[in-house]
Amino acid sequence: MRLDNKTAIVTGAARGIGRAVALRLGQDGARVAIVDLREDESRETVRLIEDGGGQAMFVRTDVSDSEQVQAMVNRVVEQWNSIDILVNIAGICPFEDFLEMPEDLWNRVLEVNLNGYFLCSQAVAKIMVEQGVKGRIIAVSSISSEFGGSTQAHYCASKAGINLLVKSMAISLGPYGITCNAVLPGTVETDINREALSDPETREYWSKRAPLGRLGRPDDIAGPVLFFAGDDSAWCTGSMLVVDGGTSVNLQ
Repeated sequence: MRLDNKTAIVTGAARGIGRAVALRLGQDGARVAIVDLREDESRETVRLIEDGGGQAMFVRTDVSDSEQVQAMVNRVVEQWNSIDILVNIAGICPFEDFLEMPEDLWNRVLEVNLNGYFLCSQAVAKIMVEQGVKGRIIAVSSISSEFGGSTQAHYCASKAGINLLVKSMAISLGPYGITCNAVLPGTVETDINREALSDPETREYWSKRAPLGRLGRPDDIAGPVLFFAGDDSAWCTGSMLVVDGGTSVNLQ
């Protein structure tokens, strides 16, 4: 139980990678706050953690709204006294060709994906500094932060911003003993891309691009996040850990 008596916040934890991460942290002893807008799926994540003997609660929050973020952080502290771990995962990617992308869609993706990470990280970091907690802030970014996409200009830009946000936070928060790291998944089958991956040719292409020969699963990301959440990564900060089955090193 590497995270026994630790309190964690996981944004975007209703399903997909967020749920897998929340379950893994709960299995390792953390109390987990499930932060999302999807109530039914979030409560299912809470139930799964509690059925495994862990503690969890759901706090409905739009991470792009600073007032809601602060209220969420306050509630977690009121419930469990402190915050040791923040995992930023909440994100959206409504696919749209660059030439057809409306400004409001661009803005919304940046508000959720990048601003949301900033708002949650700043609010949690202030609590950690105030309480003297040598905490862990982890961002789930993407290899899309390093590679473009014709229908993902908003998403790729947001993920690239997340990487530099994490590196900047690592510098600012290092003196307080707070580490800030990012996990960069490759193609993981989730609700965001399930429709696109339902096309057999698309699915085969991305499976073959990975030298390990398959698409990623949410659980593939949970382990690396757990590493950054625990003591084994105590001297890692500002790190970008690629978890993509080798896709990004394969030129074929």
